[in-house]
Amino acid sequence: MNNIEVVLVFVSLFVLFVALGFWSSRFRKGDLSDLGEWALAGRRLGSYLAWFLIGADLYTAYTFIAIPESVFLKGAVFYYAVPYVGMTFGVAMVTMPRLWKMAKTNNYVTAVDMVRDKFNSRTLALIIALTGIVAELPYIALQIYGMQAVLTVMIGQLVTSNAATLTEISLIIAFIILAAFTFTSGLRGAVVTAVMKDVIIFTTVIVVIVLVPIYIGGFGHAISSLPKLPTGGATLAPLYLNGFVSLSIMSALALYLYPHAINGVLSTSSTKKLRMSTALLPIYGVGLALLALFGLLVYGSSKALALVHMYGVVTAVPSLIYAYFPPWFVGFAFLGIFIGGLVPASIMAISQANLLTRNVIKPYYSKMTAKTEARMSKYFSVMFKFIALAFIFLIQATYSLQLQLVGGIIVLQTLPAIFLALYTKKLEKWSVGVGWAAGMITGLTMLLYANFVQFKFTSLATTFFKFNTPLGFLYVGLIALVVNLLVTVVGSAVVGVARPQKVTAPGAGGKK
Repeated sequence: MNNIEVVLVFVSLFVLFVALGFWSSRFRKGDLSDLGEWALAGRRLGSYLAWFLIGADLYTAYTFIAIPESVFLKGAVFYYAVPYVGMTFGVAMVTMPRLWKMAKTNNYVTAVDMVRDKFNSRTLALIIALTGIVAELPYIALQIYGMQAVLTVMIGQLVTSNAATLTEISLIIAFIILAAFTFTSGLRGAVVTAVMKDVIIFTTVIVVIVLVPIYIGGFGHAISSLPKLPTGGATLAPLYLNGFVSLSIMSALALYLYPHAINGVLSTSSTKKLRMSTALLPIYGVGLALLALFGLLVYGSSKALALVHMYGVVTAVPSLIYAYFPPWFVGFAFLGIFIGGLVPASIMAISQANLLTRNVIKPYYSKMTAKTEARMSKYFSVMFKFIALAFIFLIQATYSLQLQLVGGIIVLQTLPAIFLALYTKKLEKWSVGVGWAAGMITGLTMLLYANFVQFKFTSLATTFFKFNTPLGFLYVGLIALVVNLLVTVVGSAVVGVARPQKVTAPGAGGKK
């Protein structure tokens, strides 16, 4: 293969991507010194742009790299992503229009703004804000792993020495450029570039899922080549049934608790536009179902398997594409996967910056002006991108999906404060805070036990807790959330009963 042609196509399209990113500051022009304009694109996105933007949060490196890689490595349990995506749109339809209306009425920029007002508690708002910030970090890191996988194959096929160093330098340069146009354009940059990203990725998915089975002799050949996988190959091992179900449901609940998903929702212009864009999102779910199959197709290809053995399992999808397509298409597809990490990373860093500025710092800095608030968010968005970049030097790429699922365990503990608070005023702030702490302690303790005692691994390799009962494996996020909800609901009920009721004195109001 002409590897120079691969790089030329990749770089040419990347230059176009960067140009769109900087140009987008002029798209539906607004005052970018205002946080609502910079971080929410002025709350003016219609159905289709919102579809692309929120879809950018779904079609990420998580979708294109981590899910097929995990199916390839571990087997059928990681098809959980298919029902999870279907369920999460139902969650969005129920919760997000209500949150949007509250945000519009009260000029909220984050969900934590609602938490602060609902519970009249700066402390609880601070806890929920910090939880969202921390949960986003492994999700951004996952995008970087996807980008790294593409560069590893592309650069590794181009040069024989110093490939790892060149890959790291390329990642740093890409993030400097991303930070620059995010700082300049804000969410508008993510919206415009998301359109380019999704056109490339949808094209790639359709071409690969049609042609690769033809080249390798069909799905039957790939499935017949499957080795014995831990959770079952084409079918699920019975012991993992509860793990599959719990992982699917909890992931569906978690997605719209992530600050970046809420950020996309609040950027829409109306609840009608929001519902329409959400109704269209299952199209992405179809694409995800096809992508999960990529992990199986690798087993039917000796050429792709050879590249995976050379560069690591995280490169399963790039290796499959490189093995069967001409250089121009490889460059085209690689660019799609690469910016499929950059665009979501931009949105995630913006949402983290909003939380840090607006919900952590501003409540304790009363003199902060609107322009200072926006300026601080811009600088913090840059900071968070490079904090996430540091993750790639600390965690093995093999465990990239597990890293994101840890973020899910963490962000699920905000469910009572955000989702339940949308529908009831009976939750008591101290009970919600104690419930959060109980869920967090439970989740992290079980996570550590599962990895360093139960399975005796030295790295993050699982987010399942194994019970020596018919329960089998369960996603730790479910167990932690159940503990959280029990403490929150029981605590709120007890406090509600114990709290003395206000009695109106005769003649103080009401009917005489």
